[in-house]
Amino acid sequence: MGTLGAQTKNEDIRPKGNSPYSRLALGNYFSQYMAAPGGMGGLTAAYHDAFHLNVMNPASLPHLRSTAFEIGTYAQYTQLKSGDDTDNIWGGNIGYLALGFPLKNRVNEALDRSQSPWDFGMSLSLVPFTQVAYDVTVRDIDEDGFKVATNTLKGDGGTYRLQWGNGLKYKGFSAGATLGYNFGKLINNRRVEFDSLAHSFNTEFLDELSVSGLTWNLGLMYTHDFKERNNDGTMVPSGKRLIFGVYGHSAQQINTNTSNLYVRSNVRSYSPNPVIDTFSNVRDFEQKMTLPAEFTLGLTYQELNKLRIGLEYSLGSWSQYENPAKPETLSNNSRFAVGIEYLPDATSYNSYSKKMYYRAGFFTGTDPRSVSGEQLSHSGISFGLGFPIIMPRQQLSFFDISLELGQFGVKDILQENYAKLTLGFTLNDNSWFFKRKFN
Repeated sequence: MGTLGAQTKNEDIRPKGNSPYSRLALGNYFSQYMAAPGGMGGLTAAYHDAFHLNVMNPASLPHLRSTAFEIGTYAQYTQLKSGDDTDNIWGGNIGYLALGFPLKNRVNEALDRSQSPWDFGMSLSLVPFTQVAYDVTVRDIDEDGFKVATNTLKGDGGTYRLQWGNGLKYKGFSAGATLGYNFGKLINNRRVEFDSLAHSFNTEFLDELSVSGLTWNLGLMYTHDFKERNNDGTMVPSGKRLIFGVYGHSAQQINTNTSNLYVRSNVRSYSPNPVIDTFSNVRDFEQKMTLPAEFTLGLTYQELNKLRIGLEYSLGSWSQYENPAKPETLSNNSRFAVGIEYLPDATSYNSYSKKMYYRAGFFTGTDPRSVSGEQLSHSGISFGLGFPIIMPRQQLSFFDISLELGQFGVKDILQENYAKLTLGFTLNDNSWFFKRKFN
């Protein structure tokens, strides 16, 4: 029954997009930043906000001033270009789900007229890590223009991270740790049909890779608040600050479970007696996979309720990557990003456009995978808007939009030009951990 099922497996695979590069390694790596920082080129290392989550650097969590529930969806248009050939693809899905909250209520501190130098924050999030989605047909043509063979390659699936983050802050210093559970399945299928031979055997290769295991991530931040002298000569915060942030992890291992099936058949030929031969059928073969060390550092200048400018650099040691179930040689990758956010007038009462956030950014870098000896590159620009929403009891929530325009791949082999629109919803509530008093 397993063999017969494999014969229809290729038709059953219906990927949600088409990126041929996702066949390599674990697939295409998914950007895990949310809509607000996504409009700023994806800044995460030195980004913290009172009302928005940043699950990439857990040291940002104690800076939250209100419970934040965030959900993001995206739609992506991609043009594949190889030589003179082009193809247009639409895709989209849920981008992230996250819940973060401060473990101390700011309303309590205001009512008690006391302020502690310590702050704590926590988050739970579910984000994609890698994605496999491709559907490619390659036809071999002989010198006379006749079709000799057809290779059909399809892939689907992805890996995800369920994360639990905690952070603490003492004055300007904050630190955090994230524990993540990685899971998911990747399916790669290849079928070869020899069209010019009436009674030939077709071949089909099916690989399924499941991953599971725990990973961790550490983060640090330092926020320096500049001060100025007021009218009576005392030094008070000026609203201007400089933020330094770094997060990352060392190499770590997770579990893999693989199944491989190699079948030959002539069920598509004119033979009255179809033959199906199974040459290899391996089930539930367990091994270990090594994910490499990665780190990101950044610097941000901020004027509260007015301006935010930041830059960051990331480095991944993907040459350390080891996956016995699917051996591949990868290269170290890097990413550089800059971004800006501007708020014209947070207190404006007669112009909503002045209370909106305007964002822009740029990023460029390399991907760990290579094709024909050339490492894949990835670069783009981003734009974003933040719409504040006044909720009951004067609570503030947000609707954020980011648009990313980018290029990915190797220009002379296969280039992916894309436009990705992300819609993010942030619901804030400051009533968590509120101590009610009764007279």
